[in-house]
Amino acid sequence: MARRERRKHIPQRTCIICRRTLGKKELNRIVRSSDGVRYDPLGKTPGRGAYLCQDPRCWEHAIQGRALDRALKTKLKIEERMVLRSEIDGRNDSRNDSRNDSRNATDPTCQSSESETRS
Repeated sequence: MARRERRKHIPQRTCIICRRTLGKKELNRIVRSSDGVRYDPLGKTPGRGAYLCQDPRCWEHAIQGRALDRALKTKLKIEERMVLRSEIDGRNDSRNDSRNDSRNATDPTCQSSESETRS
């Protein structure tokens, strides 16, 4: 008798802003711990967590509004909001850099301007 292959269970989480349900690893976790509120890149820090998708609009809405306060059952301090804002700014910068790199690799006008500057 052949054994049935089991599919691995993928935990699902919901973005607190847009309510989109995705796999846990596809979302970003914000955690309230004894150290305060911070971004949890590994998703394993003990504490109460809330999830945000990759959309910068969801991050902006969460940082400016009260949705994150409600989800974490706390009042975010200005310093914590600033730390989260720097996280999203860093994400946007790295996203823009990777987009520019991919555009430069595929855009022939960028390649020709680079070769002109080298000559």
